[in-house]
Amino acid sequence: MLRYLKRKAPPLQEGDESTSNKPLREINLEDLPADPGQRPCILQYDVNDRDRVRRAYLQKGPCQPYNHAFPLTVYGKQNRRFINTWFTKYSTWLEYNMGGQSGGDHFVTEGFSNWKRNEKLATHVGGPNSAHNEAWGKCGSISLTQGLAFRGHDESESSANPGNFIQLVKTFGQINSNIKEVTLNNAPLNHKMICSDIQKEIVNAFAMEILKEIISDIGDSTFCLMVDEARDISMKEQMALVVRYVDKSGIVIERFLGVEHVTDTSALTLKATIDDFFSRYGLSVSKLRGQGYDGASNMRGQFNGLKTLILNENPCAYYIHCFAHQLQLALVAVAKKHDHISSLFDFTTRVLNVVGSSCKRRDLLRQKQHENIIDALNMGEISSGRGLNQETNLKRAGDTRWSSHYNTLLSLINMFDAVIDVLEVIGRDASSTSHRTEAQDIVDRLLSFDFVLSLFLMKKVLAITNELSQALQRKDQDIVNGMRLVQVSKIQIQSFRENGWDFLFESVTVFCKKHKVDVPQMDAKYVARGRRRRNEEEMTNLHHYKVETFYTILDMQLGELNARFSDSTMELLVCIACLDPSNSFSHFDKDKLLRLVDFYPQDFTELDKCELNDQLDTYIVDMRLSSEFHGLNGISDLARKMVETRRNKVYPLVYLILTLALTLPVATATVERAFSAMSIIKSRLRSRMNDEWLSDALLVFVERDICAGIDNETVMNNFQNMKTQKGQL
Repeated sequence: MLRYLKRKAPPLQEGDESTSNKPLREINLEDLPADPGQRPCILQYDVNDRDRVRRAYLQKGPCQPYNHAFPLTVYGKQNRRFINTWFTKYSTWLEYNMGGQSGGDHFVTEGFSNWKRNEKLATHVGGPNSAHNEAWGKCGSISLTQGLAFRGHDESESSANPGNFIQLVKTFGQINSNIKEVTLNNAPLNHKMICSDIQKEIVNAFAMEILKEIISDIGDSTFCLMVDEARDISMKEQMALVVRYVDKSGIVIERFLGVEHVTDTSALTLKATIDDFFSRYGLSVSKLRGQGYDGASNMRGQFNGLKTLILNENPCAYYIHCFAHQLQLALVAVAKKHDHISSLFDFTTRVLNVVGSSCKRRDLLRQKQHENIIDALNMGEISSGRGLNQETNLKRAGDTRWSSHYNTLLSLINMFDAVIDVLEVIGRDASSTSHRTEAQDIVDRLLSFDFVLSLFLMKKVLAITNELSQALQRKDQDIVNGMRLVQVSKIQIQSFRENGWDFLFESVTVFCKKHKVDVPQMDAKYVARGRRRRNEEEMTNLHHYKVETFYTILDMQLGELNARFSDSTMELLVCIACLDPSNSFSHFDKDKLLRLVDFYPQDFTELDKCELNDQLDTYIVDMRLSSEFHGLNGISDLARKMVETRRNKVYPLVYLILTLALTLPVATATVERAFSAMSIIKSRLRSRMNDEWLSDALLVFVERDICAGIDNETVMNNFQNMKTQKGQL
């Protein structure tokens, strides 16, 4: 079948305009030549116009001249020609070249002219899995993998919008006449297979096959459970479940299993729901080697939390507080404890409320930003290029949204001029006196040195922690690398505290001069806002800004990070850190690795401990001498490399320790992504989805990569076996 789709470029001919290398600049989409023989090669169009040309030809449809005088071709003693009824039979793709018949019987580029063998037209189309239908069939699972609604508001025969499911059935019927003959109006009235129950059963068949693939991939391996709860659009509490494990290739995998509706979020209810889910799908709590949750009391409670209930049943299921949550809590804590930073974020929220309170003001903000970008381009202050200077807007911070504080400050700095311009317009033209006064007060505060210094200081701190947050959210991140990244961020903040004041002050000064903000003399006496306190010590501006602001904020941030990540010093994680392959396994400590075995009594016998003692001696010598194990970035790279070189078979106990360490979670980002997907699947217009329908649709949407590899025949068999059907698929 591939020979019919082989794209073979015709040889270039001198003087042939259609194959000239000169790009076509003048394009009139209304006058594009319909005849395939007169069309220039798509590569002759400018790269920026090719998609428009393709779209125009798709809208025009295939060239099908029914009334053309088709020439005769001699085949032996008979004359044969193209028959226009073939256009009706293959109406969606067959077209005719009126300028001359192409030789051979290939399709796509060389064309087809073997009228004696017209059955090859049907052969080209092929069956449902043919290359021809593959090009069309890619949209078959579009409703599932793209999170689209299945049903329409009006699914009657006269409806112009019967919903995605029925419309896809109609589309396939137009593409393939065999499908059209057995679907919709051509099917028996009691066997059309388009009702809502059938749609749910089809999605459930996909979801069951995906779960089967995930559970099969886990096999007898140990795994980690990550759980979180959130409310959906219909105000129902949903609990999302994600598993983390190491596959047969040594790669860390995180898979979404589904959502379960819970009546309340108490630890007992969550534990009972997890037990029920595990029993339904053949998972065992005894195989758990890790738990990953946020810091809510119902999750990490020492006496009655979910982690405690599971630890009582399986002492080896160690709990790790989500690193990304801890990082966000550290940032929020500083924002609430320090007066300057609390005031900074409160004031930033106030700016966003005033500037973005109406569509008119938002449009004005975009217009001012556009004008500022044009001016900067003309003056050469910024460069132009693809992806640069895109339209943006002010972003709102949220205590529970990771990296949101950094994005808020960054957008305010980038749109500072536009924000000032909009506020000045409001202060001058607003109809209400209170609105004018408020806008003028905000402008005065924005154009103050105190605000600009706090803005740039927190932008720098949050830039460091934002890189850490993004790294922690990777699915394949391991606990050892996560601990190292936290330590790197602490070192960066400490280095910034010791050496960063001059750079910060210079950046603030340049920004202030650009935006005409007065910069105080650092040797002058500092004058605080408001009334002076009794017996208040006098200080210079330099002392106030450098000591009481710069040093104090950074010390508080370091203190919060040390407090929030104190669990990083627990003995389990200290022992796991000895597996780190960086710097030629410089962190290797045999005694600590042997101590690590004591944390997993279910996985190692006394005989295994003795064998591991000897195996570690050979292992470390082999690792340090083998060049393929040099330059590894973490224990996840080490596990993959051991499988590639089959060292996992040579050192099975060491590899088992590695997989147990990799199973421990770093962040619950995968769970949070599932909740983001839930807002797409169960939207305001689809708020009445039942719980099973939601879980199945969400599973297919999130794990679309597994869905793409599932054979349609398997899904049809699952669907057929659900219950007795009126007909056979």
